[in-house]
Amino acid sequence: MALRDILKEILAAAEADLKSATFKDLEQLKIKYLGRKSALSLALRQIKDLPDDERGPLGRLGNEIKQKISAMLEQFAAGQDHIVDDLDFTIPGIEPLMGHLHPITQTIGDLIDFFAGLGFSVAEGPEVETEEYNFDLLNIPPDHPARDMWDTFWVSRGKDSAHSTLLRTHTSPVQLRYMRESKPPIRIIAPGRTFRYEAEDATHSSVFYQLEGLMVDKGITLGHLKAVIDAMVKHILGDDVKTRLRPSYFPFTEPSFEVDVWFEGRWLELMGCGMVNPKVLENGGIDSSVYTGFAFGMGIERIIMAKYKITDIRNFYGTNFDFLKQF
Repeated sequence: MALRDILKEILAAAEADLKSATFKDLEQLKIKYLGRKSALSLALRQIKDLPDDERGPLGRLGNEIKQKISAMLEQFAAGQDHIVDDLDFTIPGIEPLMGHLHPITQTIGDLIDFFAGLGFSVAEGPEVETEEYNFDLLNIPPDHPARDMWDTFWVSRGKDSAHSTLLRTHTSPVQLRYMRESKPPIRIIAPGRTFRYEAEDATHSSVFYQLEGLMVDKGITLGHLKAVIDAMVKHILGDDVKTRLRPSYFPFTEPSFEVDVWFEGRWLELMGCGMVNPKVLENGGIDSSVYTGFAFGMGIERIIMAKYKITDIRNFYGTNFDFLKQF
């Protein structure tokens, strides 16, 4: 077939394709008719090999056809733009999957609101804590057995405990920092992330969240502690849940208790609490002969697991969206 006829057929094919094309076909049509490997480009390359008397006329014809196809494609695109402009973008489409706060964040926010109603404010402290605040000032000296359980991720070892740093093992150091900066009466909660050298399993994690509570004033008793804990537990788990204080031991409280809750037909250990040890009050700059106080600390994940019957703490720190989107 003569080159002139090939060029005319290419133009006719382009006109036919554009009649039945849609906007999504535009890019493919540009490649098909104007691309480097298109039939038109291959035909134009053959012109240089023609005799002189044919090269000029066919060269002009080839350029005219290329310009016509380019113009046709531009007109087609412009016409499709008008179609897009006529779309009604207010018509409802596919409902997007909306994100939400993590269950730990939701629970902390709920507890902050609850304790605000009891007159408590929120206090914060550093996650990288000094050995002095994490252990010494909380009545946990270097030779104390509790160090074996709470020895954790050290950041640096200094010349003394005030210059040695580690990832905090509990939120209790916030108590000391706040007491040293404030005067009684004190009502604070301190939610935050804590770290311990733990073997990871269904009920243990090396990273977990706690919420610390502290009240210091004249005449604070175990009765005040029990009343606050009862109110908090009922808020979280329901009005029919009972609590009991079971004697225990913590270096920073005296006397100390574990809090058990009667929940769904059995007793569950939920948290630790007690009256602030007088030595800890003195370390915080508070006269223990005038003031008393109580403190408690609980794991946020433990509360959520009890409430929603979750059996594996690792779900909170994974990427299982089927689990996370339930909250």
